Amino acid sequence: MVNREVTGAHYGLRDWLAQRLTAVVMLVYTLLAIGLLIATPTLDYDAWRELFTPQWMKLATLLFLLSVFLHAWVGMRNIFMDYVGHGGLRLALYALVIAALIVYAAWSAQILWSI
Repeated sequence: MVNREVTGAHYGLRDWLAQRLTAVVMLVYTLLAIGLLIATPTLDYDAWRELFTPQWMKLATLLFLLSVFLHAWVGMRNIFMDYVGHGGLRLALYALVIAALIVYAAWSAQILWSI
């Protein structure tokens, strides 16, 4: 009988799918933003404020930012799993990255809804 050693957390397909979906969301938003910027005749503060005033744009931007944060988390977690051998250090790095991403998400939402 062969004893198979289970290593890792088997995030493979879920990670792959999350990376691809978030990349698609970021691509669509980037194309939308480029189109809106090309269509805007002047790019001053008032134009930027007007661009982010509609609720749909705030929600699209929030979806984009959450996609960036999820994309970053999956990438950083995979890097830590591959290159940080010490479990305690890896856990500390996970906690640090998660805390930073939560702060960034809250700060992003605050900025978006203050417009």
